[in-house]
Amino acid sequence: MGLVSRDDGWRMPDWLWKRIEPLLPERPAHPLGCHNPRVPDRAAMDAILLVLRTGMQWNALNATGICSSSSAHRRFQEWEQAGVFHEIWRQGLLEYDQVVGIDWEWLAADGAMGKAPLGGAKTGPNPTDRAKRGRNVRFSAKRKGSRSGWRTTAPTGTTRSS
Repeated sequence: MGLVSRDDGWRMPDWLWKRIEPLLPERPAHPLGCHNPRVPDRAAMDAILLVLRTGMQWNALNATGICSSSSAHRRFQEWEQAGVFHEIWRQGLLEYDQVVGIDWEWLAADGAMGKAPLGGAKTGPNPTDRAKRGRNVRFSAKRKGSRSGWRTTAPTGTTRSS
């Protein structure tokens, strides 16, 4: 059993689950007709929301006991491709507009993605790679001070190649 054994405030409330459950796609049939039992949808959604709310790594889910990280991530990808999270967002936005109201007159969205007009050869090489061409590894089997014989530093003015 993992660290989370009861409702700790991170789990989805029942009223929210009742609204999300109908949005989930049908379970896909296994091609062979037999497999390990599928993780319950609610446990998978609890795990996904925990990752999204906290920013924790997927692999950290294994310690919580909600469900395995691979099951949660697989279900996240499945539901994201089916548009489940987009629909949750859309319905939440519409309900917020009904309850509180969104002043659509004051909203603006802007953005652009494209090539920098002054970029290219004029900007020079990437400063993080400093024009390196790869890892410099030289083998020296009888080099003193090296048990494995591998030297990973490039020879400098004070280093002799043997």
